[in-house]
Amino acid sequence: MGTALFITAVFILVAGTAVNGCPLSDRAALLAFKAALHEPYLGIFKSWTGHDCCHKWYGISCDPTTKRVADINLRGESEDPIFQKAHRTGYMNGSISPAICKLTRLSSVIIADWKGISGVIPKCITSLPFLRILDLIGNQISGEIPFDIGKLSRLTVLNVADNRITGRMPRSIANLSSLMHLDLRNNLISGTIPQNFGKLRMLSRALLSGNRIYGPIPYTISYIYRLSDLDLSLNRISGPIPESIGKMAVLATLNLDGNKISGKLPATLMNSSISILNLSRNAIEGNIPDVFGPRSYFMMIDLSYNNLKGPIPKSISSASYIGHLDLSHNHLCGAIPAGSWFEHLEASSFINNDCLCGKPLKTC
Repeated sequence: MGTALFITAVFILVAGTAVNGCPLSDRAALLAFKAALHEPYLGIFKSWTGHDCCHKWYGISCDPTTKRVADINLRGESEDPIFQKAHRTGYMNGSISPAICKLTRLSSVIIADWKGISGVIPKCITSLPFLRILDLIGNQISGEIPFDIGKLSRLTVLNVADNRITGRMPRSIANLSSLMHLDLRNNLISGTIPQNFGKLRMLSRALLSGNRIYGPIPYTISYIYRLSDLDLSLNRISGPIPESIGKMAVLATLNLDGNKISGKLPATLMNSSISILNLSRNAIEGNIPDVFGPRSYFMMIDLSYNNLKGPIPKSISSASYIGHLDLSHNHLCGAIPAGSWFEHLEASSFINNDCLCGKPLKTC
């Protein structure tokens, strides 16, 4: 009888711990994660004491029902009072421990802008079935994106910008069927954009600038009908711009500057939903298509430093709006069209062409 009472008491104690605080295994995983990091200035880990990691542990939140750790939210640049009091942004070094993968109910992992965290992305991160956000921006993380990243079927945000990530973009990235925001900017990623990239049908932002990506722009990108922001600038991308990109329904920003893109300027780009178009510093040739019209609304259009020739098309005057225009450093010739969009432009928008003339340059 005494034994039965003892077992009952232990069961009640364990059940009570599970309901009232985080499981011991989650607490142990967090402490192992903490042990691999060093944060010398703010003391954000000082709150990581006591048995209940769901209660006032800085940056940790738990599922209210199961008490399992659901979110790690550690940002090195924050308006939190702990930063304002210290009058500084955060700094942390060390690495991300694979112990994080023992937190099997994680929904978001945000370890951002600590400037000194190095090491690799733990490969086991792809075994977290509920992960929706992986944000590691602004560190010194190296190594490759895990090859089987595509297993994270619920992932909506993948942000590893401003690190030292190498290797190719994994082909499995196209299996992230829930992905809305992809940010790989300013890394050392090489290889080509996977041909199956167009499978990312939920994607609204694809930011891949400042890497070593080469090869063509896959035409399948135009299948991503929700895509509004595509930035492939400052890479080594070559070949022509697929005409289908100008037919995308909601694409508003297209940055392809600083690549090795050749071929002609697709007419579809001039009369599309795009309002910010930057194609500067490439090898685009031929004429600027004479197809501007009321649908042409550009906050910015930059075609500078290419091999464009012929005149500036007269139809540009019928565009509904053009804010900033840069056609400098090409081989354009002829009279600059008159029109309200040209009255605020300076000579720098047109310099270093073969024989352009008219306001704001010399008279024809």
